[in-house]
Amino acid sequence: MGMKLRAAGVLALTGLFGQAAAAQDTPITLPQINVTSSRVGEGITGASSTVITAEQIERSPAQNLPDILGQATGIQVMHVIGGPTGTQDMVDLRGFGAFAQSNVLILLNGRRFQDLDLQGFDFSTIPLNSIERVEITRGNSGTVLYGDGAIGGVINIVTKTAATAPETARVEALAGSYGYEEGRVSLSRSSGPWSLSVFNNGVLSSGYRQNSKLTQGNIISNLNYNVDGWAGYVNVGVDGQHQGFPAGLPNLPLVYPITLAEPRATVTPFDWGSKKDFNFTAGVTRTFAPGVDLIVDGGVRRKFQRAEFFNYFNTPTFTFDPSSAIPANYINTGMTTSSLTPRLNAAHQLFGVPNRLLTGVDLYNTQYGSDRYLAPGLLPIHEYNISQATAAYYAMNTTSVLPNFDVSYGGRIQRNMIKAEDIYDAGVDPNAGFYASNPQAPPFNAKEWQYAAHVGVDYRATDWLTLFARGARAFRLPNADERVGAGNPFNVNLPASFDLKTQTSHDVEGGVRVHQGRFDFESSVYRMDLKNEIHFIPALFVDVNLDPTRRKGWENNASYQLTDDVKLRGGVAYTRAVFVAGPFTGNDIPLVSRWSGNGGVVWNIWQKFLVADVTARIWGERRMDNDQANIQPQIPANATVDAKLGGEYGHFFWSATVQNLFDVKYFDYAIASATTLGYYTGYPQPGRTYLLRAGASF
Repeated sequence: MGMKLRAAGVLALTGLFGQAAAAQDTPITLPQINVTSSRVGEGITGASSTVITAEQIERSPAQNLPDILGQATGIQVMHVIGGPTGTQDMVDLRGFGAFAQSNVLILLNGRRFQDLDLQGFDFSTIPLNSIERVEITRGNSGTVLYGDGAIGGVINIVTKTAATAPETARVEALAGSYGYEEGRVSLSRSSGPWSLSVFNNGVLSSGYRQNSKLTQGNIISNLNYNVDGWAGYVNVGVDGQHQGFPAGLPNLPLVYPITLAEPRATVTPFDWGSKKDFNFTAGVTRTFAPGVDLIVDGGVRRKFQRAEFFNYFNTPTFTFDPSSAIPANYINTGMTTSSLTPRLNAAHQLFGVPNRLLTGVDLYNTQYGSDRYLAPGLLPIHEYNISQATAAYYAMNTTSVLPNFDVSYGGRIQRNMIKAEDIYDAGVDPNAGFYASNPQAPPFNAKEWQYAAHVGVDYRATDWLTLFARGARAFRLPNADERVGAGNPFNVNLPASFDLKTQTSHDVEGGVRVHQGRFDFESSVYRMDLKNEIHFIPALFVDVNLDPTRRKGWENNASYQLTDDVKLRGGVAYTRAVFVAGPFTGNDIPLVSRWSGNGGVVWNIWQKFLVADVTARIWGERRMDNDQANIQPQIPANATVDAKLGGEYGHFFWSATVQNLFDVKYFDYAIASATTLGYYTGYPQPGRTYLLRAGASF
């Protein structure tokens, strides 16, 4: 639903803007492929990676998936609404700010789950009780295996099956601040070669701010079949959501009498969005020999979104009288994505040393239709129809050159085909006659070839020290909403157009991993150079290709098992994202903190009967959205602490959580005025909140 939506232009009016360790004469022991999990298991050779387990999710005081991911080093989270499920939250890997969602590729069970619209992926649609683990692979090498969009990295969400959640039923209820209520149900069962798991949750929340009420329901089911030499699966997911959009609040009363001084207020009391999503995937694996698997899978995903935005400028003072809300924009979008992804995963010998090859073909087709009205019930002003088809071949081979030295190398070649049309009706457009250029985008039909490449090494220097490095080239295609917003007919120099260039990146990375007894540590440095980065300029209501940009950083993550019952963890990251050419040369890219960090402790106070988890998240100041010139105030640095106490007794479990323990008043997303120095719109987040949970398993 993502109503950062390409209503971005409209919202701007209101301020919204394998580890190979075998000997040389034995097969390489990379993580095994599975049709219900990642293509590479636990990461790409030479890349920095993190795995978040189901146990860590269960213990975490974070209430939603974006905040759980935000506890991983180098990941910055921006909250827009501040809702309990993470709706609209942006998860940023390696410094892309407002465009993080388009530069971090999300996988569900090893398959792309990124939609063609601006939202990309809604983290709130995956029930937390359904997640077996989350695999985070940093950097752009994942493009080789999974396709475009993995510029900052890949996040693979692996859901539970009956094999990982044995025959059981589990129910739980949650209640918390601001009218939050949630129910969760999990069921799993196995019978012979068959197994079935179902995960469901439903959420109601009045929200921290006015007009941020949320209703949501999600269900994910996995049916699996496994016999000698054959395995198959069917996954079905359904979700529905209705969300109020409270928008941002100005810091000064230049337009509205309401400001950030009243953080629970809204200046858009009637804006809303809704989403319905259906996802079906199925696949089969045929094992021809030990370590040689052919996997054929495919799927269909359909998503329907509606959103309505109003103009509240008709009276000198803002009121909550519905008659003061003039319809401004109603959006009705439907999207269907179909895919077929056969691949071969094979262990083999090459020049007398063990290898593992993963190679396959990816075929994706998306049909996007979006009608833009003044209000429901009227004729559409614009009817946008976009189709995108991609066909790719890829291969990634990992060679165990020595028992302690692995090299991976691979590439992808992809054919991209895009067609787009805009049907415009001037007779129902209230702005007809006021445009500086033709508001109807001309038909667009383009084809191009793109490629990605990767080389990486892992060298286990000692039993406790591993050195790793990689280099890669990757690309990202513009999404449909970016193409729709590629021009501004009110600006004579920016006529409406679907034409945006493909974004490309080159990056290099190197680091060390240390595992010494109870101590684990990983540190890496990287540099990424980008051309034609796709960026939205709120002041112009237009998407553009930027002059060259650069990211560089240093990420450090450590954990220490202090005693059998106490584990410490922490991390710190330096991220620099800058313009390296054009009028903003040397300036910071908005919404990227140079410094961020996390820390925490897990304490088994009394076996499993009483456990505690305390987590801190820290971030430095960052430039506001729309402040490419770096002249506006910065979003302040801040920190929050969350704490959770829980336990199990027999079949019963419970927990009590306090989030933002010290009641910090903050916002981590804001948009700066394009014309008034010192004026901006921020998105205030909740102070201290409480959450109680209780349940039972059978």
